[in-house]
Amino acid sequence: MSDAVLPAQASLEADILSALGARSIVLVGMMGVGKSTIGRRMALRLKLPFVDADTEIEAAAGMTIPEIFERHGEPYFRDGEARVIARLLEGGPVVLATGGGAFMREETRSRIAAKAISVWLRADHDVIMRRVRRRADRPLLQTADPEGTVTRLLTEREPVYGKANITIASRDVPHDRIVDECIETLHAYLCGPPPAQSPADVASAVR
Repeated sequence: MSDAVLPAQASLEADILSALGARSIVLVGMMGVGKSTIGRRMALRLKLPFVDADTEIEAAAGMTIPEIFERHGEPYFRDGEARVIARLLEGGPVVLATGGGAFMREETRSRIAAKAISVWLRADHDVIMRRVRRRADRPLLQTADPEGTVTRLLTEREPVYGKANITIASRDVPHDRIVDECIETLHAYLCGPPPAQSPADVASAVR
């Protein structure tokens, strides 16, 4: 069979960009699911800028997220987070990684729905715990029972994350495999399945 019968990989990215227009791709999900890592690789594949909302929040506030939580509390942080994400979504197509709680705010979900395609990176409890144990900068896990906190957050948040346009399973496989799945699923969501070829078309392509 000739290559003409198979869609070229590069055309997936071109099709996605064309279908996106001015919209962004926003990654949502729990801490530790790989939003920044996967987001950077997706942005490279799509030749779009990558933006990490948490990094932008820290730059705007002039302090780290743990410092914001400690000095001002979570409600103050969430208000700033909503403002920063709103600004970033006005800036044209980017791949945007958001913090674990950002999608919980209805105002932010509405903005994302209007300005972007949302991708939920979904990971099991055990995968999240293995990953977040490696880092000590998670303010919501500074508790006597981090595992219980993750269980509670998953219970609260998963029904809301489920409102995202697309769900991708984040698990312990090579990052590029997850990125491939994101690209393929985005293409199917935005562009639909490739048109079916009739037997006569296939026969003429392989002559």
